[in-house]
Amino acid sequence: MGWVQSVIVVLFVFVLLFPEGKMETDDVIEALVDFMGNLAPGSMQNTPSWGWNRSSDPCLSHWHGVTCDKSNQTVKSIVLEQLNLSGTVDFESVCKETSLLLLSLKHNNLTGSLSSEMSNCKILKLLYLNGNQFSGNLPDSLTGLTNLVRIDISNNELSGNLPDMSRNTGLLSFLAQNNHFTGQLPNFNYRLLEDFDVSSNDLTGPVPDDTGRFGAKSFAGNPQLCGKELPNACPLEKKKKKKNSHDFLIYSGYAILGLIVLVLVALLFLKKREKLEDTKIDSYTSTKKGIKSAKDSGISSESKTCQSRSEFSITSAENGGLSASLVVLSTPVEAVNELRFEDLLRAPAELIRRGKHGSLYKVIPNGGITLVVKRIKDWEISRDEFKKRLQRIDQVKHPKVLPVIAYYCSKQEKLLVYEFQQNGSLFKHLQGSQNGQIFNWESRLNMACNTAEALAFMHKELKDDGIAHGNLKSSNILLTKDMDSCVSEYGLMVIDNGSQNSNAFSDDVYGFGVVLLELLTGKPTQSNGLDLAKWVNSVVKEEWTGEVFDKALVVEGASEEQMVGLLQIALKCINDSADLRPGMDQVVAMIVSLKEEEERSVDSSEP
Repeated sequence: MGWVQSVIVVLFVFVLLFPEGKMETDDVIEALVDFMGNLAPGSMQNTPSWGWNRSSDPCLSHWHGVTCDKSNQTVKSIVLEQLNLSGTVDFESVCKETSLLLLSLKHNNLTGSLSSEMSNCKILKLLYLNGNQFSGNLPDSLTGLTNLVRIDISNNELSGNLPDMSRNTGLLSFLAQNNHFTGQLPNFNYRLLEDFDVSSNDLTGPVPDDTGRFGAKSFAGNPQLCGKELPNACPLEKKKKKKNSHDFLIYSGYAILGLIVLVLVALLFLKKREKLEDTKIDSYTSTKKGIKSAKDSGISSESKTCQSRSEFSITSAENGGLSASLVVLSTPVEAVNELRFEDLLRAPAELIRRGKHGSLYKVIPNGGITLVVKRIKDWEISRDEFKKRLQRIDQVKHPKVLPVIAYYCSKQEKLLVYEFQQNGSLFKHLQGSQNGQIFNWESRLNMACNTAEALAFMHKELKDDGIAHGNLKSSNILLTKDMDSCVSEYGLMVIDNGSQNSNAFSDDVYGFGVVLLELLTGKPTQSNGLDLAKWVNSVVKEEWTGEVFDKALVVEGASEEQMVGLLQIALKCINDSADLRPGMDQVVAMIVSLKEEEERSVDSSEP
């Protein structure tokens, strides 16, 4: 036993010589404390486990919002969101921590400018400063953060020119909407970006995105911007005049030929217009093709009682002059600009599904893009209320919420037009095509996070209007061509004058909780008498939690700890008491925290 005692003595001496102590250097700790002091945390400094003082270590003492590496040696992320911080950001101090990968200060009341010292955070990957009151120019030194993957500076008071980010080849997300940026758009690696938004600024000149990956909504609200996706077409560059008489004759010939073509087109247009003026609506509603040919009977002949004109150009109804016209909203898909109401009636239509609140059709107008038409039934709402509601929803835009691009309203009919999403719904893929690794754990967690952020944003913006989603379920979460989640049919709930607005938003939280259960279990909400929410609650109550998870996730080797974490969030959302359910902003915070833990776990496991 002598050798055992010797080993114990050696270990004891080792512990004495190398005790667990501060892993961060004193100068970094002091700098971080100065950084927090400038953020004006106020009474939060008295919160238990707040930390952020010179007498403790940020890693070993677990400062609020601070996450360190696996060995508790260096600070990797600082997340201080929605804490009502009202000071300024001292980048010189916070960037003393050279290992910082994530800095998130979003949704506070921070002011002041963003200093050039931010470039000292050399390996920073994620920077979230959105939802504050930062002002002044964005420093050019931002381009020095070549490791940046995502940056969000939206919803501030920033101004000046945007820096040229073309050197940041790893950048996937750049969000700068709702500021006061001016000047021309600089270069970005548009082919590599996943998210891009500079809407609602004061930018001018042409949109340099020649890929077409980002539509008008990414650039809307900049009256002086021009481009093929925007209402303003860019003027052609004037070419230098040629003195060569031969060239002059050629160009003159082109001009004359173009003029002739324009005259012919104008004559054809006028002739067609006269013909349309003499045609009544009933000539279209009686056609055997189109939506009326679908099994649900489509658009009924009742619609002709509201309008005697036969021309339903979506560009002719902006001011409500034609109350039964197809009305385009502020961010239409380009190909919809020429779409007319009769095109919808004549187009081949495929019934996608019938639901409690109406039917859904896939419509392919002649020569146009594929659309989805939602025909609403039993919605007791006036035309003016319907129009006001849709226009208000259209003002609130989120990249993960599918916008209505046009609508039709009469006394008998209410139709909504969306762009068709070819990859279908989350419900379809969870219950149908289990092919490939599209729905691994990482994908499901990302979808949960994206959907939660979209709902939280819409709830915040539309709270005062009392417009919740009203019918949230996995079949209303669509998948884009890039397999990103996108919430559809927002705000199309049946109006119940006896219900309270707060209940509607709480119902959305419940619906989201059920979606989380579908993601975790792979089971539908109702099947063979099974109520998913009740079943999960009963299994958890019997302490067989592991039995609820989708076997595909278990086989994949997804972290049970992470799945249990998301399950706990889902159970909070489906609490029987609406008052005890969290708000969507709280749900977002919980899922983001879970996602960050997942990312840290992945990073720590990599060699």
